[in-house]
Amino acid sequence: MANTMFRVALSGDFRKPDGAPTYPDFDLEPLRNAPGIEMAFLEPNNPLRGDQLEDFDALILLSHRFDATSVPKSDRLAVVARFGVGYDTVDVEACTAAGIALVITPDGVRRPVAVSVITFMLALTGKLLTKDALTRKGPAGFNQRSEHMGVGLVGRTLGSLGIGNIGAEVFRLAKPFDMKFVAHDPFADSKVAAELGIELVGLEDVFRRADVLSVSCPLTPQTHHIVNAERLALMKPTAYLINTARGPIVDQEALTKVLQERRIAGAGLDVLEQEPPDADDPILKLENIILTPHALCWTDQCFAGNGAADVKAVIEVQHGREPRGVVNREVLSSEAWKNRLAGFAARFGT
Repeated sequence: MANTMFRVALSGDFRKPDGAPTYPDFDLEPLRNAPGIEMAFLEPNNPLRGDQLEDFDALILLSHRFDATSVPKSDRLAVVARFGVGYDTVDVEACTAAGIALVITPDGVRRPVAVSVITFMLALTGKLLTKDALTRKGPAGFNQRSEHMGVGLVGRTLGSLGIGNIGAEVFRLAKPFDMKFVAHDPFADSKVAAELGIELVGLEDVFRRADVLSVSCPLTPQTHHIVNAERLALMKPTAYLINTARGPIVDQEALTKVLQERRIAGAGLDVLEQEPPDADDPILKLENIILTPHALCWTDQCFAGNGAADVKAVIEVQHGREPRGVVNREVLSSEAWKNRLAGFAARFGT
């Protein structure tokens, strides 16, 4: 059976201890019903162990880590399909060395994460949480409302670190607010920037000019702590910082200090350097910040989209076709990958 079927593993965190699905919006029926495919859930080990994956051709991975020890010795695993776009939990070099393609789901998260950025922007500039708290105080709170004026967006500057898949979508959604757009991205597509009316500027300039600055870049050695004390000091005292990408892109200690000293107006963070944070983390005690648990974009549509993209990628590989969203594109020219794909095409057709 193992030799005639295309076997797909799902990391154990897709199931609760009682066997119920962790995220019911991830529809597995297309995978269960696909001809020639057999699927199974792994034991919830973190990181995954290589011996768990010896008899599988594909892995759909939620939040468990996949490192060098996760690579099976059988040389059978062809693709790791991450549920989402972040892949800092995956050892990309180990995948490439083993001829394993790492796939992410940009189509599934583009709109949900961009909506999260807009949500933070509107909540921060509208002082939503402050006004909610005032209302709950009854008459005393209502009497204080004139002391908490919001910030209008027309003519203000929306800045972004990155205008890739998500960053560009943020600007598309922000069009009706009649803001000015600036961004820093060394890998920017100039045509996309021109189409969206984004002025590409230097790194320091985006910090200086933005009234709202969103972080929409991946976490890499180059972007680790790219938002640091020196660059935060360049921001306007009326500016807001938003991070929906990865926590370590921002030096959280430096940001905490800036917020404590009210050197910027506030921040919205869906990601933190340590997740979950310690209960006594000083950032949790600040009133000029909105915090969400790396889940603001989690909606039924987001999870359905991520799941559908992963299932499609796996089925493409089964039929000997290159899937969308491959991170380590150099693997596509490796002999190990090409031989596997040719074998799948011969067994399951194109």
